[in-house]
Amino acid sequence: MAVHRRRVVVTGMAMVTPLGGNLEETWAAAVAGRSGVGYITRFDASTLPTRIAAEVKNFSLADYVAEASRYEECGLNTKLALAAASMALDHSGLDMDREDPYRVGVYLGAGEGHQDFETFMRLLRRAYRDGLIDVPVFNAGAVAELSARNELEQSPNMAAAHVAGFVGAYGPNSNCLTACAASNQAIGEAVELLRMGYADVMLSGGAHSMIHPLGVTGFNLLTALSTRNDEPQKASRPFDLHRDGFVLGEGAGIVVLEELEHAKRRGARIYAEVLGYGLSADAFRLTDPHEDGRGAVQAMQHALRDAGLDLSAIQYINAHGTSTREGDTVETLAIKKVFGEHAYRIPVSSTKSMMGHLIAAAGVVEFIICVLVIRDGVIPPTINLETPDPECDLDYVPNQAREARVDIALSNSFGFGGQNACVIVGRYAGN
Repeated sequence: MAVHRRRVVVTGMAMVTPLGGNLEETWAAAVAGRSGVGYITRFDASTLPTRIAAEVKNFSLADYVAEASRYEECGLNTKLALAAASMALDHSGLDMDREDPYRVGVYLGAGEGHQDFETFMRLLRRAYRDGLIDVPVFNAGAVAELSARNELEQSPNMAAAHVAGFVGAYGPNSNCLTACAASNQAIGEAVELLRMGYADVMLSGGAHSMIHPLGVTGFNLLTALSTRNDEPQKASRPFDLHRDGFVLGEGAGIVVLEELEHAKRRGARIYAEVLGYGLSADAFRLTDPHEDGRGAVQAMQHALRDAGLDLSAIQYINAHGTSTREGDTVETLAIKKVFGEHAYRIPVSSTKSMMGHLIAAAGVVEFIICVLVIRDGVIPPTINLETPDPECDLDYVPNQAREARVDIALSNSFGFGGQNACVIVGRYAGN
């Protein structure tokens, strides 16, 4: 006996990114091909191989949330998530006073909150003795000086917990941290909860910031970051022959997902419908995709099957497109394996060329970009694509936005560890 599958639509969106403090600012900058990359200002990065990043500029939670002081000890990831959640809820027109709070949930793909690096380093220096750290001295100082709240806030689930409390959502609540695939996976899992009837509304997306000494150092040790320090705005160059690594970014995005009939009953504006979701693992090396693209291929194929779509239905792909040598080449190969000759007719662009890699938050921001492409009929470019790589031979919408009607788009997210999550979104047909 066939089981009826509830349909899921997007009724609200918001993002805070290196390109802007809200949805329309970010979108306008992306369409214009502006870069949000610059020199790191959060800390002194002068002795690191990479001194550039895509930071969120002039962010203050008080600009988005009343009583922002309540969240003073939260990590930046949580503050970004709260800002995006507040705007997304407003954008959706959802009135929580009229909703059953047990039917509203939160599912994020948020990164860990980094807390009080300065105090931690001061305690290490104080405990330094004859070339070693005196652990008892460090421990005594840590118990006396570190904040219990700050330690708690490092847990990745805290952003989802705070968003639920802020919104008043008592329904399903979860967080996944699958590296760069996290927030696309969160959207897909939130869609499944709505399809199965565990909730009527889900706030989903993600938030992350790794622009701190440990984050930048770690990615430098992996040789994953661009070292094009003399030209920050040209450093992120997906699919270009001279790419040398990704640029670290930060930010947050939240979408309001609703079961279709629930959205229709309250007269919500529907921006798009989530059609398909695919998930896979490379089960290969932790930092490199499998050379034949098997994980990416599987995730895209799963999403297409879940949506019940032919290959020719996809009219735009927002690529994972990080600007790494292996990643861009393998993603290109995977797209060609999935779509065959149709791959050459699909516009593919990487908005990471402008806002850097938002890690756990990347997927949701790129999902929102897909919805906006459908809404406005314009595809943002892949900037800095100056010298095509012969191995990357698809239509990457180089350097300038392109007007095009798009009804169905695919968002790709492929993460360290080999996790892959793909989501297909389409124009809502009104039936």
